[in-house]
Amino acid sequence: MPKINRQQGFTLVEIMMVVGIVAMLAAIAIPNLISVKRTANEAAAKSCLRSLSSAAETASISLGHYPTTVAEFQNFIGAAGSYCADLAGAQTTVQGYNYTCTMDTGGYTIVATPVTQGTTGSITYTVTTGCVLTPL
Repeated sequence: MPKINRQQGFTLVEIMMVVGIVAMLAAIAIPNLISVKRTANEAAAKSCLRSLSSAAETASISLGHYPTTVAEFQNFIGAAGSYCADLAGAQTTVQGYNYTCTMDTGGYTIVATPVTQGTTGSITYTVTTGCVLTPL
């Protein structure tokens, strides 16, 4: 009697079912991950603006005026160079937000704008003289 050679493995239907299940799970998970990243970027932007604003206020008390150069500003917050390319409004990008710093001896405005609206962030934040943080 001849031996029947049976091959074992998965059928095409079984493989298609697994692919379908994985696709459904991905469709559920990916939007949630994007939302979490956006929320984290927004929280980081607010935190950075508060820190930069506090440093500017501290500098104004210590110097008698607000900082007018990044080097002067870095004496009060080391990360100033990462967020403020210069104090005349040049833009830098950190963690999904573009930061623009404008300072002179009488005050300051620092703006954080999402790089991609809705993806990296959904709110533009502005902090002005006196540590006034406002979402736009």
